[in-house]
Amino acid sequence: MPNLYIISGCNGAGKTTASYTVLPEMLDCKEFVNADEIAKGLSPFQPETVSFHAGRIMLERIDELLGQNVDFAIETTLTTLSYQKTIEFAKSKGYKVTLLFFWLNNVKLAIERVKIRVSEGGHNIPEEIIIRRYKKGIINLVNVFVNLCDYWIIIDNSSKPYNLIAEGNKNSETSIYNKEILEQIKNTTK
Repeated sequence: MPNLYIISGCNGAGKTTASYTVLPEMLDCKEFVNADEIAKGLSPFQPETVSFHAGRIMLERIDELLGQNVDFAIETTLTTLSYQKTIEFAKSKGYKVTLLFFWLNNVKLAIERVKIRVSEGGHNIPEEIIIRRYKKGIINLVNVFVNLCDYWIIIDNSSKPYNLIAEGNKNSETSIYNKEILEQIKNTTK
């Protein structure tokens, strides 16, 4: 059974950084489809100018990988429902869909992490977009994606070492490791 891994969380949550360790070393997943990385390949000094084109290339690559029935991962903030159909299609093809959500305890930390990334040569995201995506991604996680995926795990990546918050599966079996933070996440959706 092929695997689709969804690496998710707000901007600055550490998705890409974690992916380069978790995917090849822990999950033996060699395909990582990331629009930001594609954009950097197209225009290293101004990746934001080719983000639309990079997104199209990313979608084409996802279709190719689904057609090959191979393991792969995608990265997303979950701020839109655009991956909902991709997940449903993958599941119809026999994929096991696993979602990893990297949570930060507040939007100010997300903004600060993006500033650090920019100072190190990474891509920028305007503050107003970070703020909007922070809450919307959590809302979609709780209301849509947890119920859609075969397995999910929420990780607090606010500080090192990271901490597991909760994990569950499509059979409604949930293990809660930090009830207080899980409640904080759920309250974000209200």
